[in-house]
Amino acid sequence: MKITWLGHSGFRIEIEDQILLIDPWLVGNPAFPEDRRLEALEGVTAILLSHGHGDHASNALKISKDLGVPIACIHELSILLAKDGVETIGFGKGGTLEMGAAKISMVNAVHSSSIDFLDGALQYAGGEAGFMIRGEGHTIYFSGDTDVMADMAWMGEYYAPDIGILCAGGHYTMDMDMAAWAAKKYFDFKTVIPCHYKTFPILAQSADALISGLPGVDIREPEVLKAIAF
Repeated sequence: MKITWLGHSGFRIEIEDQILLIDPWLVGNPAFPEDRRLEALEGVTAILLSHGHGDHASNALKISKDLGVPIACIHELSILLAKDGVETIGFGKGGTLEMGAAKISMVNAVHSSSIDFLDGALQYAGGEAGFMIRGEGHTIYFSGDTDVMADMAWMGEYYAPDIGILCAGGHYTMDMDMAAWAAKKYFDFKTVIPCHYKTFPILAQSADALISGLPGVDIREPEVLKAIAF
């Protein structure tokens, strides 16, 4: 299994017989080298979107059309995107998709969700979400954009993820200290990968607080397009 950061909150996850793109913001992302776009997209089988904001979802339509792969996301967002002619798989929180030998469950997040990249008008895009991705003996919790929330208690107990991909940049989401606190209180991660940081000056530029707050946990500070193997 391999997890590759695409900058900001974008990831490429190679798990079982699937290659999943999560929130793939490649064009306009200051952290992503656009001349390496084809490398990021090679072999992709599906796209997952946590919510509709442009720094997560605005490139998904073109990628879906270019590759001929479906976009899986919350129902309302799937309806909006399908109007542009792409294949979508709409599901909801508590729902689980079987994609090949991998399983993807949608879980709650606390944020907001809207889109403005279809016709320029701000539109409600369904609820914000995270994902539990299971395969190859691992469960990955992709938090999406979220604050700390009490739902993390049952999610940690029920799904027991061993890998956490946690938004931790602050301002729009929980920060490094909060992410460390949530990880200790609600989860038993073996590995934590921070995201939604470094992209803009307003976000955290370092994961030092996360590292110091989680002694004994393997914190992997990701590098763009450098795979982390498990």
